[in-house]
Amino acid sequence: MIQIPLNSQHNAPEAIKKEAGTALSFYPQLADVPITFKFKKKIRKSTMLAQPDFWSLFGSKGKRKYKILISEKIHISDKEFTTEEIPKDILIGWLGHELGHIMDYRNRSSLNLFWFAIKYTFSGRYLMIAERAADSYAVDQGMENYILKTKDFILNNADISENYKKKIGKYYLSPKEIMMLVEERENKKKEENVE
Repeated sequence: MIQIPLNSQHNAPEAIKKEAGTALSFYPQLADVPITFKFKKKIRKSTMLAQPDFWSLFGSKGKRKYKILISEKIHISDKEFTTEEIPKDILIGWLGHELGHIMDYRNRSSLNLFWFAIKYTFSGRYLMIAERAADSYAVDQGMENYILKTKDFILNNADISENYKKKIGKYYLSPKEIMMLVEERENKKKEENVE
C-alpha cells in the first residue's frame, strides 16, 4: 500500500493515517477541505459517520469543516472488530464511502443539511438515497476495488448476520450496480477522448 501523506487540512489518528491518506488521494477535490478523522467510543447504529462540523454550518459552504467519526470497536451484527482487525483495504473502502458523503454535503446549503440529517434519521427511503449516493461518489472517484472489497467482507463473512447483510443489500449499491457504474464511467471517458 502506498502511503499518501495527509496535508495540513486533514487530521487522522496515527493508527489510520495511511488508510485515510490513501482514501483521500482519490478525492483531489477535497485537498483544501478541512477534514478530521476521529475515533469515538460508540456511534449509534453506525460504524462510521461523516458530518459537517456544527459551527461551520453557520459560515459559507466553502469554509465548512467536516469530520468522519469512526467507532473504536466496529460492531457488525453480533460480531465485534477492533480497527486493527479490519483489513487495510476494507478500512480504505469504508473511509472512501464516508468521503463520498462529504462530496455530497459540499453541494448542499446549511438549511438543506439540517433537513438532510432529519430525513436520513427517520426515512428509510432517504437513507437509501444518501448511502447509494456516497457509494456512487466513491466509484466515480475510482475507488470501486476498495468499495467492492468492503462489500465482499460484509456479504461473505460467516460471522455477520443475514439481517445485517440484507440491510447492506437494501440501502447500498450492489456489486453488480457498482460494476455498471464503472462501465458507464469508462464509456464516458472513451467518448470524451474521441471528441
